[in-house]
Amino acid sequence: MQEFYKKALLALVFLLLADALAAAVLVHSSYLTVNLLHRQRDGAHWRYVGRTDEGTSSVRVGDAKDDVLRFDLRVTNTATYPYASVGLELEDGKGKPALADWTKYSSVTFLAKCAPSNSLSFAVSVFDDKVSSPGRFETYRSPGTYFSCNKQGVPVSLDMTRMTIPDWWFTTMKLDVTHQGYTLDKVGKLVFGTSLNSPRLVDSHVEISELTLRGRDYRYLAALALILLAGWSAFGIWFFRAHARALIASLDSRLKKDRALVAYRQLTLEPYKDKEKATVLRFIATNYTNTELDLECVVSGTGSNRNKVNEVLKTELGMTFTSYLNKLRLTEAARLLAEKSSAAVAEIAYSVGYANVSYFNKLFKEEYGCTPKAFRSLATQQPAPAACPAEAAAEPAAEPSSTPANAVG
Repeated sequence: MQEFYKKALLALVFLLLADALAAAVLVHSSYLTVNLLHRQRDGAHWRYVGRTDEGTSSVRVGDAKDDVLRFDLRVTNTATYPYASVGLELEDGKGKPALADWTKYSSVTFLAKCAPSNSLSFAVSVFDDKVSSPGRFETYRSPGTYFSCNKQGVPVSLDMTRMTIPDWWFTTMKLDVTHQGYTLDKVGKLVFGTSLNSPRLVDSHVEISELTLRGRDYRYLAALALILLAGWSAFGIWFFRAHARALIASLDSRLKKDRALVAYRQLTLEPYKDKEKATVLRFIATNYTNTELDLECVVSGTGSNRNKVNEVLKTELGMTFTSYLNKLRLTEAARLLAEKSSAAVAEIAYSVGYANVSYFNKLFKEEYGCTPKAFRSLATQQPAPAACPAEAAAEPAAEPSSTPANAVG
């Protein structure tokens, strides 16, 4: 069994390491990130377009260097709804309006620097098949939100799934304002602009960097779950099957060893010259099934004293009286469990000298590593353990015919 447990431990360590590696790779892969200011591989790119109100507000977009969006703006009070914004309109390789599927992404992060400090808006223009016209962004659904920035730079993280579509869009499109739902499957534009709290009549400089989409692809987590389930299922099946085989082999070895040890084993080779020793061993071997048997019974039944009995058992078998008595009983119980499938465990316990079945179960499990029921189940998977040789008795003609086979050899 020790060899089996070593193999099982190595297999468990290997499985844990493999699971940890798979978890690290797949969990990391499940986190999706896309830097929006990098040029797209398929040729799609952003076209920066500044827009303002019909008054004297202004906006100027700088060169996009080092993946940083820079623009300057100034908002005046001449228009009814003053604003200034910069739109990032997605175009394909031919310069035509394009759409991107962002359903795998739930948030957008960026670093916002403003001088002076400002409160700005962020919006996403999403094409709606029912009401939108390609390239006319005013017809796209435009859910948005707000963020703050300062000269030192503020890390911003916005949940794109919980933004609000402005009321003016519903009014313009003549739609019910309760229809706030949107999906990020056809995104055509991003907008950074001023808000009602933006400073007026002040020249402002804004820098947006590290503009990144973030999301989760739960297919990787599902794959991880399947890998873990398959791995642990395979380990469990292997463990229980291998454990059963190892336990059967261990029990078989233990039974063979025990049968060579129990009953006065030296008498299996030659008669004891010390008749007192033979008498002690023979008495125990022929009376071990008696539930009342104890050291005092042996002393009175053999005429020896306690010290002599203990000396015999210690010298010849290396056991105490209690250990040897339990060895005899448990070995016989193991034989009966393997050979008599119809006999109840309690019946067998009583037949070998145990009046308490619970105590018998406890001792049996300590001896063989499994319960009597499990032992019987395992025993059916191999040839029934053979009884000890009948010629084990030192003086076979003098032995009673009722002496158990395992007790005399």
